Amino acid sequence: MRLLDLYCGAGGAAMGYHRAGFDEIVGVDIEPQPHYPFEFVQADALEYLAEHGGEFDFIHASPPCQAYSLANMQWRKSGVEYPDLIQPTREALIATGKPYVIENVPGSPLVDPLVLSGAFFNIRIRRRRLFETSFRMPFILLPPDRRAAFKMGRPAKENEEIAPVGHFSGVERVRREMDIDWMTQKELTQAIPPAYTEFIGREWLKTL
Repeated sequence: MRLLDLYCGAGGAAMGYHRAGFDEIVGVDIEPQPHYPFEFVQADALEYLAEHGGEFDFIHASPPCQAYSLANMQWRKSGVEYPDLIQPTREALIATGKPYVIENVPGSPLVDPLVLSGAFFNIRIRRRRLFETSFRMPFILLPPDRRAAFKMGRPAKENEEIAPVGHFSGVERVRREMDIDWMTQKELTQAIPPAYTEFIGREWLKTL
């Protein structure tokens, strides 16, 4: 199965699909991604999608989230504007006729999204994400999040979740919890645990 991974970052989503059974993965990002674990193309995601989207069996897209993330709210209130690529990405994905997933943060305008969190996978990471899918996914009842640890200061206790944003403490523990051993601290702040997309990928493969 060929997977196109748009706005790929350092490859957390791609690794989940790989573990689900996708054997050929191409990641595309406008910024260099030297730690991406699969084939990487530095390019504009929408331009690459328009030219090559039809060559793949499945497409995942994680458009920039700054227009909706809580971490950037203070900057938006001060007048800073961020690009909103969700709608143009959706339109381009639909045009390919391929099954797709769009991932983004809570508050983003995804359509009937699946909501996943670390607690659902027993991962002690505070990282709730939305997934719009072009195919039916099972209904998920999320368990409540644990109390989140401070991102800085004292080390997190073992029963606490870590919020890996900014200059968070406990980088090695975050790598272990997310099952990601190849990313830097900065890359981890943007990554999703591979367990999320492994779950989605396996569900889609069941439909074939």
